[in-house]
Amino acid sequence: MSKLSRLHAEIVQCRACPRLVAWREEAARNKVRRFRDWTYWARPVPGFGDPKARLLIVGLAPAANGANRTGRMFTGDRSGDFLFAALHRAGFASQPTSVHRDDGLALEDAFITAPCRCAPPLNKPLPIELKRCSAWLDAEVALLPSVRVVLALGAIGWGAALQQFARRGLTLPRPLPKFGHGAVARIPQGPVLLGCYHVSQQNTNTGKLTPPMIDQVLAQAKELIR
Repeated sequence: MSKLSRLHAEIVQCRACPRLVAWREEAARNKVRRFRDWTYWARPVPGFGDPKARLLIVGLAPAANGANRTGRMFTGDRSGDFLFAALHRAGFASQPTSVHRDDGLALEDAFITAPCRCAPPLNKPLPIELKRCSAWLDAEVALLPSVRVVLALGAIGWGAALQQFARRGLTLPRPLPKFGHGAVARIPQGPVLLGCYHVSQQNTNTGKLTPPMIDQVLAQAKELIR
């Protein structure tokens, strides 16, 4: 078993945040009708992708009926449908859809993680929950030595990435770079941080984030990797 696999085996056992444990397990008991035949994962969700990835994608947290159900980041919900279709167009994903964790999807040169591993109520983890979970993010990133670009999906992912850089002892630009779609922050001796609006339905259904917009950001990521 690889070091990354051993770490992920530890992550899925975590019960450090009582509020999140209760919420993820409640979602598994009180299933929405369309998933009533599913056995929910209902545990922390580890990262997913290519251990040699040069692109690290940082989201927010599992969706209650998405990754909390399937056990794989961005798998089984509309956000994931949007993201994986874009990653496939950009050449980072082997297929454009992600239905369950054994559906054959593979990522090439990309890895997906999140600062919060359990589904939070209202999709809003508390600061103390993000702080507790940061140890898992640190440990995972430490096992991804080839990362050159960090793509933050949303402001929380952006902030979590900056905090992770600081915990690694990297010198952050001052003033701290602000999140924005297409924003770029170059970190001395570290990876490049790139911003993208989150792929949530709140953004994709309203046109705040469109397929051409995320395609442009992923093309930008490929250029920065080179």
